[in-house]
Amino acid sequence: MSKYKDEMCINYEGYKGHVYRMFNFCLLLKNCSEEEKRKIAIAACFHDIALLLDRTVDYIPSSILYLKKYLSENNLESWSAELSFMVDMHHKVIPLQKNEYSLAEVFRKSDLIDFSAGFFNFGVSRELIKNIQTEIPNAGFHKFILKKANEWFLQHPFKVPPFMKW
Repeated sequence: MSKYKDEMCINYEGYKGHVYRMFNFCLLLKNCSEEEKRKIAIAACFHDIALLLDRTVDYIPSSILYLKKYLSENNLESWSAELSFMVDMHHKVIPLQKNEYSLAEVFRKSDLIDFSAGFFNFGVSRELIKNIQTEIPNAGFHKFILKKANEWFLQHPFKVPPFMKW
């Protein structure tokens, strides 16, 4: 992710904090193996990256392309389907039904915990959420997201955002 620091400009620290908080929320939701932790870390790094790099609200397809490029460069193509699914479904409104990728629902929940600033907690104690929020500052991430959402809704007031999945 640091490879893109200059392109992200002032939003780098905010995005990095979001990624770190998500990762920690995933670990609170599931006791993960080392391989699962690595998968979560990689997916977290790329899940919203095109929002910052391509500066578009329709960022999930491009985020998946950045992810697949990274996986290819690091001989991890065998993880491509699972991690792409995690990124693609991380804004699904309703819970994922049973599927072959057990990390996807954990990943979806952890993103919502962070995005909602702990309003949705999925059983994670508010105290633990608060501790993570204190340890890993927001650095303007939510402000950036709200600004982007507001810009989109002003242009498309009656359309569902392209990143939402039902």
